Amino acid sequence: MNNTPILKINNVSKFFPGVTALDAVTMEIYEGEVHAIVGENGAGKSTLIKIISGAYTKDEGSIIFDEHEIENLSPVECINLGISTVHQELRLVEQLTVLENILLGSPIEKSTYFGKFVDWKATRKEAARLLDSMGINISPNALVSELSVAKKQVVEICKALSRNAKLVIMDEPSASLTEKELEVLFRIIRKLKKDGITVIYISHRLEEIFQITDRVTVMRDGKHIITDDVSNIDRRKLIKHMVGREIENIFPDRTISSGYPLLAVESLSIPGVLEDINFTLHEGEILGIAGLVGSGRTELARALFGVDIIGSGEISIRGESTFIRNIPDAIKHKMALIPEDRKLQGLVPDLSVGMNISLVGIDQILKNSLINKMLEKNIAEEYIKILDIQTPSWTQLIKYLSGGNQQKCVLAKWLVVDSDILIFDEPTRGIDVGAKQEIYKLLTKLASQGKGIIMISSELPEIIGISHRILVMHDGRITGEVDPRETSQEEIMYLATI
Repeated sequence: MNNTPILKINNVSKFFPGVTALDAVTMEIYEGEVHAIVGENGAGKSTLIKIISGAYTKDEGSIIFDEHEIENLSPVECINLGISTVHQELRLVEQLTVLENILLGSPIEKSTYFGKFVDWKATRKEAARLLDSMGINISPNALVSELSVAKKQVVEICKALSRNAKLVIMDEPSASLTEKELEVLFRIIRKLKKDGITVIYISHRLEEIFQITDRVTVMRDGKHIITDDVSNIDRRKLIKHMVGREIENIFPDRTISSGYPLLAVESLSIPGVLEDINFTLHEGEILGIAGLVGSGRTELARALFGVDIIGSGEISIRGESTFIRNIPDAIKHKMALIPEDRKLQGLVPDLSVGMNISLVGIDQILKNSLINKMLEKNIAEEYIKILDIQTPSWTQLIKYLSGGNQQKCVLAKWLVVDSDILIFDEPTRGIDVGAKQEIYKLLTKLASQGKGIIMISSELPEIIGISHRILVMHDGRITGEVDPRETSQEEIMYLATI
């Protein structure tokens, strides 16, 4: 890394109706550095990245990249300048091969008597070279749909390098990666840095900031707060800058479980997916489920909630044997699932906050078989207040809320129908540190009310910090149970790999 700026952002502002998304932001990104940009949801990170990459136009200020001013450039023009973005939601064509995706939009061509055609031999050679440079064994002829998330990210990075990227922006690149896959990503980032390529790294996982980045910029409420070397700042100071206040302990005190069984699972199996699952969930308990991606955690949640058909075994709710054939059966027994992907599985983005909150309990807002807007408003405003959902109005489209507030709306729709058994699958994924603390408080409060909570999480500090007990899964089996007050991350990882 040197101190030569490749990107200069000078007093950049962006306004939306009634909102100042960016307020005179100024910063410099050095050539060949790994630069983190952090902040709570709504801090302005995404807006700034979209302006740099050409998706948005700025309203005030200037941006200079590699001595070129970015002024009303399209995303394609920004790519041609050398700015590429690896989005959290990868933008690959699943039905095409790795080779075709890497050279999509910028193929190597050859001229013939009949015109220009793709030079497949040269294209294949270039794709193989880029893949080899990443040190990952991926066939150029493999279909992208058959790759893991980590390998898809490698294809995205190769696609960026095929266009001679000088700046690669990574937006939440680790959200769906295992620890081993994260190590591969970090190795690739270090190689990019060694090759003189600048990386902007955006992540809510603060531990990654200290592992891989050189400098960090904190944004809050659309403003630039601080930029400093990572070596000069610790986690506590970083969080203070992000939220504007001290957070002494992000995890609330644990409530005490009352001990009455709510849910009992005996010998639950799905051939090839789950094997001989046994556990009990008590009233007032937060039962953590840890394990690597692919360990069967999400499959267990889906089976309990009636999404997938159970092969064998027994489920008892409040002491009575219960056969859950489908989702309506689960809802009837006061079960709820807050899914891993809230945008695709937990929300209807183009509906209002009020309508999303009322989805499961829609019978409560019907009058003469029609939706009664006053009833919808009353229920929505009640839970907006109870859960402190930050929204301009109950009529606001839910897609415009921050990740943390969207997650609260997903929870609200289950509280409307008074669910007693709540299954949370990665409840804080993509949520900033301040919103995480709010979610933890909500989970603890629900447990104190006697509800039983199953919490699946890939973040070990989180699952240790909030659970009463932790089950660890590997390859569709429960490999151990640990006490969070006595265990360690190392013990959990050991059980997750045996």
